[in-house]
Amino acid sequence: MDDGGPLARAAEMDADGVQFFLSDPQGWKTPRLSADQQADLVGDVTLFVHAPYVLNVASTNNRIRIPSRKMLGQHAQLSAAIGARGMVVHGGHVLGTDDPAAGADNWRKTFSRQADDGGFPVPLLIENTAGGGNAMARDLDAIARLWEAVGGFGAGFVLDTCHAWAAGWDLATAVDDVRAITGRVDLVHLNNSRDPQGSSRDRHAPLADGEIPTELLVEVARAADCPVVLETPGDAASHAEEITLLRSALA
Repeated sequence: MDDGGPLARAAEMDADGVQFFLSDPQGWKTPRLSADQQADLVGDVTLFVHAPYVLNVASTNNRIRIPSRKMLGQHAQLSAAIGARGMVVHGGHVLGTDDPAAGADNWRKTFSRQADDGGFPVPLLIENTAGGGNAMARDLDAIARLWEAVGGFGAGFVLDTCHAWAAGWDLATAVDDVRAITGRVDLVHLNNSRDPQGSSRDRHAPLADGEIPTELLVEVARAADCPVVLETPGDAASHAEEITLLRSALA
């Protein structure tokens, strides 16, 4: 978290909600917040936590999967403690020589084991990813396989527009396509892309300055009719402008 805290950052941009990490997104340290840090998160702003990028419960590598499960539980517990509306986690992947079905089954086992302890204390929101042939949530057919394994546990879904664009999706129908599989879209990461459609490259661009037509992004947000997080590059002033643009377009 930034020194000023997520709520201070949200206030700078006049945002209704904010997404943040509880620890280094590229590290394996146990997440910890002081009493003062937790107190700083009390307010009217909707909170979403993003799990670390290194986490991969789909992996067939025990040295990755087992600590990932532990970390997922730790972040979920702290997310619930601060009143987060949900915790975002990438779908992960298996090694190139492994059957992706094994990764989906590892996700099922993750939810099943947690269910034995009463389930995750905060909604777990699985995000689509941009590249990788053995990814759990890159292609719609892969998401269908994953949801067959975890849908019964109440898993939520995050639609990232840059990731979907990179994977070659039709953004005009993306919300309907996902809902036909999962029955839900709980959060949208509304990001433009620096690269052409189908590039498999995850490089975010400002909302109105990328390869994806801004009007198409607005229509994704409108169709999803759920909370929206902007993960676009820029400073607080540019993000405030994007929020104003989006609010006006959706009014």
